[in-house]
Amino acid sequence: MKILMLLLFLFTTAPAVFAQPSRYIIQLKDKAGTPFSITNPLQFLSQRSVGRRLLYNIPVDETDLPVNPLYLDSIRLSGNLTILNVSKWLNQVCIQTTDSSALGVINTYSFVLALSPVAARTQSTLPRLNKRLNESKDPAIPAAARPLEKTDVFNYGAAFPQVSLHNTQFLHNHGFRGEGMQLAIMDAGFYHYTTLPTFDSARRNAQVLGTWDFVANEASVDEDNPHGMNCLSTIAANLPGTFVGTSPKSSFYLFRTEDVSGESPIEEQNWVAAAEKADSLGVNVFSVSLGYNQFDNSVFNYAYPDMDGNVSMISRAADLAAKKGILVAVAAGNYGNSSWKYITTPADADSVLTIGAVNSDRQIAGFSSYGPSADGQIKPDVAAIGLNAVIADQNTGNPTYGNGTSYACPIMTGMVTCLWQAFPEANNMGIIDVIRKSSDRSAMPDNRTGYGIPDAKKAFVLLIKKLFTQKILVGDSCSASIAFTIKGGLNMNIVIERKLPADINYLPVNTTNFTGPFTLRDINYRDDLATIPAGTAIKYRWKMNIAADTSFYLDSATVMPGQTCGGGSIIEGVKFGPNPVKDDLTVLVTGNSPLKTTVKVFSITGQQVYTRTQEVNGVQQINVPMKKLSRGLYFVSVFINDKKAVVKKVFRD
Repeated sequence: MKILMLLLFLFTTAPAVFAQPSRYIIQLKDKAGTPFSITNPLQFLSQRSVGRRLLYNIPVDETDLPVNPLYLDSIRLSGNLTILNVSKWLNQVCIQTTDSSALGVINTYSFVLALSPVAARTQSTLPRLNKRLNESKDPAIPAAARPLEKTDVFNYGAAFPQVSLHNTQFLHNHGFRGEGMQLAIMDAGFYHYTTLPTFDSARRNAQVLGTWDFVANEASVDEDNPHGMNCLSTIAANLPGTFVGTSPKSSFYLFRTEDVSGESPIEEQNWVAAAEKADSLGVNVFSVSLGYNQFDNSVFNYAYPDMDGNVSMISRAADLAAKKGILVAVAAGNYGNSSWKYITTPADADSVLTIGAVNSDRQIAGFSSYGPSADGQIKPDVAAIGLNAVIADQNTGNPTYGNGTSYACPIMTGMVTCLWQAFPEANNMGIIDVIRKSSDRSAMPDNRTGYGIPDAKKAFVLLIKKLFTQKILVGDSCSASIAFTIKGGLNMNIVIERKLPADINYLPVNTTNFTGPFTLRDINYRDDLATIPAGTAIKYRWKMNIAADTSFYLDSATVMPGQTCGGGSIIEGVKFGPNPVKDDLTVLVTGNSPLKTTVKVFSITGQQVYTRTQEVNGVQQINVPMKKLSRGLYFVSVFINDKKAVVKKVFRD
């Protein structure tokens, strides 16, 4: 009651400054008695949403449970009011009412933690702030269409600079254009997206999966502000030779959460409700070209110390979305030339990808907001073109120029979406990590562009390297068994190179050409070492080629052939007895001089379970007491004079 009465006092005692509130948030204490259960998530999450959690090992928890419907029924019956929307993540309800008695009733409920105003009446006479959704447009005319490169699948037209700055065409050319990926865009409206030619392809292919207006509580978002449409165009445009976006084959949910008639915290609540809906639908990525710091009613204003990712509703919800496995991309804000200067919220959230603005010459846009966040995080994370960005004209759909981190954000979001399409094995934070590491200031991040301007090709290579694994075993057959796992596809190959001490350079010994889709592949190769002298250090490395675009080395290793190989060994043979074995394993060692021989046995987990060392001169048999070991797979290694000679798999039956 104290929270409500204090804020009502502030509103009612200063009518010259504050308008009477009509919209409130009811914070609930718990979800006790809910009919929903985290053990049955399909009650409240789609199969796609549950699938995302399973893929990335994300547990369903109490924040996923809907608000208790009994609480909602009680609120509805408390008086003359309308429930506008609900947040299960923050466990709160947004209502509209001018019925003070209803507020009094609500405040008596035992399940209510707090009741607070968040916005004035819709027709408030308060002066409106400049929302800074974008900077003023540049009057320049977009550059002429760029001729199609032989290797490019799209002719990007005027949008080529904002695509090529990040090498996004590399992803498109190798088949990653957003197919199967779903994005949610929360904005102020998507004016005429249903008729503009910019989105002909998206309409024809039914790429807009759903819409909702969280301001007006209706399905249509086509008649509102054009800002969301402008942002959408940088991703979804597909006008070959004129304007092609950064992820033109993705699917979209378009949500209006921003009310351009004013600025109040209810817009944060709208965003939270939209984010939860998108999560429940199974969306992969959010593009958020919104930010908050000051409101029409200054009692709600944030100060810079509040930009720590933990104060605002929208930042807490953005981090929760990331916790659910969603990649959240956020515009840094357009306050770089103002007295505020810093990023706005939710750009301060620690688990989002915050994006600043540069031009096509990689120069920082003066209006792009400064970092860091109040708690010292590097913000923005990266930068994309937001100064003279190509967007769709709201009347014709043809390309025009616009300024703002609002446009840098979706341009980057599209590239990130295509990258994630290629590597669904990586989770959202893994993708953000390689985006940062692929950027041109990754070694020395600053407070204007963060880690810098990302390169999609470098990020692609980093992810291939991250997934690559290899293992080499030198056995008693005088050969190296080389096994590795690599992700590859059409027009890609991997070369195994080898270097002996006498070689000046590495020489290729095997090439594997990939066909079919881009997927993880297990590859095995046996390299004959029979003619190589014992104890010779043999170096291997793996080189990957991606068409004519790029070549890079994945890993390297050094091995030595067994003492039985090479024709000049002091050892004449190391032989094993029957395998599989039920009793002892026999190791027969033959040499022409005294040899220090060690036999070690390792479990499948790498734990050493047996070792024995003795000197061998002539022919000698070493018995390994396998019958004392439990059933399972083991590795038996034989060392001659402290050098590994043989490794053999043995199954204890």
